[in-house]
Amino acid sequence: MDRHTLFANYLNNHPEAIGKVVDFDADHDRLYHFDLTAANKELTTEVINKPWMFSQLVNQKLRENNCRYGIGGYMEHRTIYAFSSHFDTDDEPRRLHLGVDIWSDAGTPVYAPLDGIVHSYQDNNTIGDYGPTIILQHNLDGLTLYSLYGHLSRKSLKGLSKGMPVSKNNQIATLGNADENGHWPPHLHFQLMFDMEGKQGDYPGVAKFSEKEIWQKNIPDPGLILKFPRAVNVG
Repeated sequence: MDRHTLFANYLNNHPEAIGKVVDFDADHDRLYHFDLTAANKELTTEVINKPWMFSQLVNQKLRENNCRYGIGGYMEHRTIYAFSSHFDTDDEPRRLHLGVDIWSDAGTPVYAPLDGIVHSYQDNNTIGDYGPTIILQHNLDGLTLYSLYGHLSRKSLKGLSKGMPVSKNNQIATLGNADENGHWPPHLHFQLMFDMEGKQGDYPGVAKFSEKEIWQKNIPDPGLILKFPRAVNVG
């Protein structure tokens, strides 16, 4: 049985083991689906290259649609990464987004959705990168799963140590602002991996689109844990 099937079976058989990533209330909160592909004509070069304009656009969409959170991104072919050389490679630029983004205000609490331990953490302090990042390790009846939380506040890294136990629904971080989170509008990059491939405090969140099938083998859909309802708008 492959790891994706084992993961899905665990979640189906242990719904009580799954907690929250953010304080989303399905009865009262609305989700706005952000499309960050070439189809979104509001994402002009000027907007992408100016974090304050990008943040203004995000905030405007959330406010106009009465949404507390924005959502989107798993295996999405994006255009926004052209603003940073961090995503350039010699043969093919990286444009495939591997995780899910949850857009909200700086300071928004972030929680561990599963019991586990702190695997690693670091400040990936490059324009376009994650900024402060935490990676947790989980044991799901023998299946190892890692969860990554990027674009955090710097204070989120204080007091952490490798191997520190973390319980479901424990607050582990807060969202960072553009000055500390890699120059992005405040949001969480949430990603799951079966194998860290020896990496510490970092794991690719954007890859070459031509390698999508390869990355999908190691990176399951974070929506299986988030269990968010369908977003109310796209744009």
